[in-house]
This record gives sequence, structure tokens and C-alpha cells, in this order.
Amino acid sequence: MNQSVQLSDLLLTDIQPSQFYLSRQKLEQIQSWFDPSDLSNFVPCPVHLLGGHIVFTDGHTRAYAAFIAGLTKIPLTWEKATLSWDLYQKCVDACRLRGVNSIADLSNRILTAEEYETKWLGWCRKMQASAP
Repeated sequence: MNQSVQLSDLLLTDIQPSQFYLSRQKLEQIQSWFDPSDLSNFVPCPVHLLGGHIVFTDGHTRAYAAFIAGLTKIPLTWEKATLSWDLYQKCVDACRLRGVNSIADLSNRILTAEEYETKWLGWCRKMQASAP
């Protein structure tokens, strides 16, 4: 991790997603409790420095809810878990191929629960199964 990057300085739109679809159901659940004027209940979204870019490792839907509520910054934290960074890089590459370079790019990529299961979770399962 590059600790010289100050997470508090990062704009939402500066962070690369590692997910190229969102669940409408999950977004609606978050919007039911989310208050953009009070982030005391907002669990910081984890990020990781990957290939020279700060990447969301989780919290895409919370980040998107904050973005559409007009926030430019949210609480962030460095990812503490050791994850499969090769698989995350594949996810980031797939996002970029689809034009998803910031949280703003997910606005036309919100799916029903059934579509999300097939198009996103199904894609993830296939990608993980094909990993060495």
C-alpha cells in the first residue's frame, strides 16, 4: 500500500470500481437508511492500490448511493485482508473494457436481483473458476 496517498483527499470519482454492475435491491436497501448529512453510520469503503490506481474492493453500492446523493467524498479505509489481487485486476480490466472507470459510470448498470445474480455474480463465478 502506498501510505503517501491520503484517503481523505480522494474524490469518489477518482476511485476505480472493481465491479461493473449494481443490484437495484441492494441500492434501495442502502437508500432506506442512508443520510448524506450524517455519515456516522456509514461503514468506510475499503480500497487498495492496484496497478497504480486506487480501487474499491467492496462497498460499491454504498459509494454509488453517496455519489447520487451529491457527495464527493466518503469514509474510506485501506483494505486489510489479503485478497486475490490477480482476480481483482481481472475485475478492474473488465470494468475498464465496459467503460466503468469511476463510480459515476455505474448509473446505467443497475440490475434487478435476478439480472444481478446472472450477469454479475455469474460472471464472477466463471472468472474465479477459470483462475489457475
